[in-house]
Amino acid sequence: MAAPRAAAVLDRANPGRNGRRAKRPNTSKNTGALHTKRSHSIDQSGVTHHGRRPRKCIQGLSGVVQSGIVETLTQNGNAFNQASQGAITLATKSHKGDYSEQAFYKVLSGLVSRRDTTSTAGATDQNITQDEFVTVKLNRKIGPVLQTRDSFRKIMAGKTEQEMSFILGQMSAQGMQLDMLNAALLAAAAALDNQAAVKYTIGSSGTLNTAGLVSGLSKFGDAASRIVCWVMHSKPYYDLVQSQITDKIPGVADFVIAKGSPVTVNRPVLVTDSSGLVNVTGSGSTAVTTYRTLGLTADGALVENSEEEEIIVQDVTGSENLAVRYQGEFAYNLGVKGFKWDIANGAANPTDSALATGSNWDPCRGSFKDFAGVVIESA
Repeated sequence: MAAPRAAAVLDRANPGRNGRRAKRPNTSKNTGALHTKRSHSIDQSGVTHHGRRPRKCIQGLSGVVQSGIVETLTQNGNAFNQASQGAITLATKSHKGDYSEQAFYKVLSGLVSRRDTTSTAGATDQNITQDEFVTVKLNRKIGPVLQTRDSFRKIMAGKTEQEMSFILGQMSAQGMQLDMLNAALLAAAAALDNQAAVKYTIGSSGTLNTAGLVSGLSKFGDAASRIVCWVMHSKPYYDLVQSQITDKIPGVADFVIAKGSPVTVNRPVLVTDSSGLVNVTGSGSTAVTTYRTLGLTADGALVENSEEEEIIVQDVTGSENLAVRYQGEFAYNLGVKGFKWDIANGAANPTDSALATGSNWDPCRGSFKDFAGVVIESA
């Protein structure tokens, strides 16, 4: 995954501009403004600077905070893509506006047919039709977090301000990655759950078992080989482990006990306790919880980091204690293979409730075998 672009940081030489995005620094003037471009020089403390070493101030380490986000997101992105065999992809691609639309030609049904060598009748023309794949942009914020400088001094425990700023960046990056993952799974589960052709429900409120995996896989017919990964909550995962031990299938039960992992029809499993894989109906004592296990194809769920991340670390004065405020913004586009976001009904910058509404994801492919995969519902 390409690293996200570096965010703008504060211009400390112009205090009146604090709290606003800094302009590109003029390196011909010794402004001391920080930026995270790789060409800048680094002194022995490891701090990027222009001409002079920045004063000892957490505000002056916005670039270090951003570098923490870049590194952690790159690592999590690689795991994100590889752990799902490319079924859930995380990439960086700029998109303007609230949506990204990619047009394509639909497959012509009956393009090739029998020709009658004895007929002189006219042939009927066919028309090529067009559709589009639409992703929707989700706008997110980080913080704001307000912390006193006194508390930083007391918890640093020998760490430099660079290290503390880097830790803040890592915390933010982990939160960003989880938000992206949960939104992707919520959308994919909702879109597939709304299509009967690719949904299998284990009867009698049953838990996940080997037969359930096979039945779910069969929903894709002769295209089942396209399913590259299972994504499931830990509840159905351990239900599957338990069922394979209980069933005592020769060779399988021994393998499960020895390895501690189930046999999953020759496909890897990504286990994550994401709320997007849990479906709760009813409330109170009548509430029913079910779990959605996804069998995804390559690029089944798409997350694109589509806007520059912007992080601002600002000194705050005028209170009993000196303080530091940490706040950021970012945005990403979300899409589900074989579906387009319903702009009219789903609208821009949707809530989780809108993402979880299956009718907001309209099929844009003629065959269900071109969808993101299959979904298995279990207790």
